[in-house]
Amino acid sequence: MTDPAQIFSLSGSIALVTGASGVLGAHFARVLHAAGARVVLAARRADALAALAAELGERATAVALDVTDPAGVSRAFDAAEAAFGPCDVIINNAGIAVTRPVLQQTPEDWDSVLGVNLRGCFLVATEGARRLVTAQRPGSIVNIASVLGQRVIPGVAGYTAAKAGLLHLTRQMAVELARHRIRVNALAPGYVETPLNREFFSSEAGQAMIRRVPQRRLGRVEDLTGPLLLLASPAGAHMTGATLVVDGGHSVNPL
Repeated sequence: MTDPAQIFSLSGSIALVTGASGVLGAHFARVLHAAGARVVLAARRADALAALAAELGERATAVALDVTDPAGVSRAFDAAEAAFGPCDVIINNAGIAVTRPVLQQTPEDWDSVLGVNLRGCFLVATEGARRLVTAQRPGSIVNIASVLGQRVIPGVAGYTAAKAGLLHLTRQMAVELARHRIRVNALAPGYVETPLNREFFSSEAGQAMIRRVPQRRLGRVEDLTGPLLLLASPAGAHMTGATLVVDGGHSVNPL
């Protein structure tokens, strides 16, 4: 029997985490680092990552990255390779949302959300994949999607469209990159409690949303630890093109 500790290990891997200055991105970085990976923390302001890089220590480095800028994406991978080598685990986590009724959404709203959440993921994934192909190395790309790629709520048209597109992009890339030994999967969280949404979910409207989750609670960042490791590590070696939903049953609730 294969040792579970070994198949979930990322010792020897180099992981790039975009949006690493946010709550989810920082958690993902800590998880990958604890599993043995060297971790590249990427976000628009590298100075915001300084505390996390210092916390993780010598197997972590921070790079500035705007995922909407192709030249910036290339520079970030250059910096990662200079620090550690080619990135063989890529966590596409950068994302934004504009909350406004669809008839009030502007073209600029649409472009900004799709630019980060879909185009940015495409740029990062393809740049990383090209470098892995050149290096003749296998890899794992994990796109952080959302249950809102499968169902909708009012006010976030660009976000839901981008996440739905990301799920299909995941399947497309999985098919095309399998022959290069690069796996591409998506992790789709439901509502996860963070400092930014805590006040809303304590309100009457927020509590009503929680009651529609079959488990009757919000997700916690810790709920994403195992699913992330499954997709990123050798434990998920025969998984590609999959979407792993972690939402307390929200997406299967008919209500």
